[in-house]
Amino acid sequence: MPRSIPIFKDHDETYRADTCGPLIQAHARGQVSLHALCHGHYPGTSLPKEILPGVKSVGFWDARENQDWGLDWHRNEGVEVTFLESGKLDFAADSDVYRLSPGQVTMTRPWQLHRVGNPLVGPSRLHWIIVDVGVRRPNQQWRWPPWVLLSPPDLTELTNYLRHNQNSVWKATGGIRTCFEQTAAALEHDRNGSSASRLAVRINDLLLALLDLYRENKVRPEPDISPSERTVELFLADLRNNVEHLALAWTLGGMASSCGLGVTQFVRLVRALTNRPPWQYLLHLRLDAAAEMLRREPELSVTNIALRCGFSSSQYFATAFQGRYSRSPTEWRTST
Repeated sequence: MPRSIPIFKDHDETYRADTCGPLIQAHARGQVSLHALCHGHYPGTSLPKEILPGVKSVGFWDARENQDWGLDWHRNEGVEVTFLESGKLDFAADSDVYRLSPGQVTMTRPWQLHRVGNPLVGPSRLHWIIVDVGVRRPNQQWRWPPWVLLSPPDLTELTNYLRHNQNSVWKATGGIRTCFEQTAAALEHDRNGSSASRLAVRINDLLLALLDLYRENKVRPEPDISPSERTVELFLADLRNNVEHLALAWTLGGMASSCGLGVTQFVRLVRALTNRPPWQYLLHLRLDAAAEMLRREPELSVTNIALRCGFSSSQYFATAFQGRYSRSPTEWRTST
C-alpha cells in the first residue's frame, strides 16, 4: 500500500497536507507550465493573507509531453475540484481508479486519499481549486469562507452533496468548463492578488454550477454510514497503512480524541467495525505489521522491528507474537 499521510490532528500529532512537490520541481525544470495562486505551502504565487482566505490553491498546469512525475497518494486541506481540459490523465480516489478524458471533473473531500498519474502524468491541461472548509474528518462541521455567497439553503444542499456522495468523477457541464477557463484567464493576468474579485466571482459561479450538476443528475446524498463511523474507519485505515502512525504511543483517550469522539462512542464504533475492542485491534495491526517486516526486512533486528511497530519492549513483543503465531519472532523469520 502507498504511504498515507496522517490526517487526524490532536495534541502531539501533526496533520501534514500534500505539498505537490513533484509538480513544483517539474515546473522549476521547465517540464510543465504552471499558473497558480495559493495560501500556505501549495505551488504557485502566494496570495496576501487577506485576499480570498480559504483558497489553498487555484491554478492549472499545461504539460505538453509525457512527464517523469506524478502526484502520489495524498490528501488536501480542503475540498478539491479539478477539470481536465485536454489530454488523458490517470486518477484514483480511495479504491476507485479512472482514466480521465477531456471534459471530466473530479471532486475529492479533505479526508479522501487520491492520486494523479499512475504513476506518471501524460500530456494534459488540468485546472484545479482547493477550498478549505475547516474540516479534516467526516464528522466535523463545514465552514465555508465568507466570500462564498450562495444562499444558506443552496450552500447546505451543496455541502450535503459534497460531503456524502461517493462518486468522485463527473462529466463537466458547459458552465463548469466556462468557470475554469475564465479562472485561468484571471490567473494569467493576476498581479499580487489583483484578480481577486474576478476569482471570487468565478469560484462562486463554479459552486453554483456544481450544485446544478448534482441537481440535474438527480443525485441523492448517500450517508451510507454515520460521519462518526466514517471518521473511525479512516483512522483505522491510517493505522493499517502507515507504520509511523501505528507506532505512536496511543492511549484509548488519545485515539478517541483523534477522531473527535468520546471514549465510549469510539469503543462502540471500533467494535462495530472490527469485532474487537480498540486495544485488541491495535495489537492485532501491530503484530501483522511486525510479521510482514520480519519477512521483508531481514537486516533489521527483532528489537528494532518491535519498536518500529509500536511495542514498548522486545520482551512484550515476543510474548504477544508467540501468542498470536505460535512461534517466536526469530522462528517466524527463519521459517518464512
